[in-house]
Amino acid sequence: MSTARFNPTAHSASGFGKISPDVGGRQIRVLLVDDHAVIRQALRMLLESRPELSVVGDAENGRAALRAVEQLHPDVVLMDVVMPGLNGIEATRQIRQFARGSRVVMLSGFVDEEQLTQALRAGASGYLMKSSDVSELVIAIQTVHRGNTYYSSGLADGFDLDEISYRSKRPADSASTESLTPREREVLQLIAEGHTNQRVADELVISVKTVEAHKAHIMTKLHARTRTDLIRYALIKGIVHLESVAEAEKMLGEPDLAAE
Repeated sequence: MSTARFNPTAHSASGFGKISPDVGGRQIRVLLVDDHAVIRQALRMLLESRPELSVVGDAENGRAALRAVEQLHPDVVLMDVVMPGLNGIEATRQIRQFARGSRVVMLSGFVDEEQLTQALRAGASGYLMKSSDVSELVIAIQTVHRGNTYYSSGLADGFDLDEISYRSKRPADSASTESLTPREREVLQLIAEGHTNQRVADELVISVKTVEAHKAHIMTKLHARTRTDLIRYALIKGIVHLESVAEAEKMLGEPDLAAE
C-alpha cells in the first residue's frame, strides 16, 4: 500500500516541523499539493518570502491533501491537477464538500477545455499555469481568498472562459465521471493506473468484493466493456498521467489483472 503523507510547516531553517501560527490573523493560510517534492519546495520558498502569506503545510497527493485540509484548515489550497492515487480534481470535489471555507486554485503544466471544465465543476476557484511567475501566483491566492475566481492571464487567449464557466454549471453528461460516486472515481483512477483489484482494495482499505462491485458499476455508467476502455477513458479525461497509462498498457496483452 502506498503511503500518502503531508507535512505541516514551521518557519524554521528546514521549513518542516510544527504548524506555524498566523501573524495577527492577517496572513492567508496556504496548503501546497503536488506529487513532485521539488515543486512543493520551490513553491514554499517563493510564497514564504511574502509576508501576507503563511504556508501551513504540503501534501504529496490528493488523498494526503484531504487529511491536510481537515487538520490544517487552510484558506487556499494550491492543487496540482494530475497526481497518482487521487487526482487534484477529485480531491477538490471532496474538499469543497467538507471544507467549503477552503478555496482551491488548480496548478497545471498544461490545460485543455475538458480539464478546465471539470476543475470548475469540481469547485475550483482558480486555474493557474505552472509557468506563471510568483506575482501572478500571489494575485491568484489573494483573489480567490476574497471569494472571486482567477484564471492564468494566458488562458483567455486560448479559451472562451465565459462559455466554459457556463458549461461547468450545467448538469454533466450521464456517461461522465460526475455520474460516478467519489469512491467509484477513486477506483477508476487506481484501475487505470494498472493496479490489481487486491492492490485497489489495500489502497482504499476495502474488500476485493467491494472493489469488484465498484468496477461493475463504473463500467455500466461509462458504457465500458473492458479494462482497456477504462484506461482510455481515464487518459482522455486527464485522470491519469501518460506514464501511468503507458505502464497499464503493457499489461493489456496479459490476463485482465484488474478483474482478478
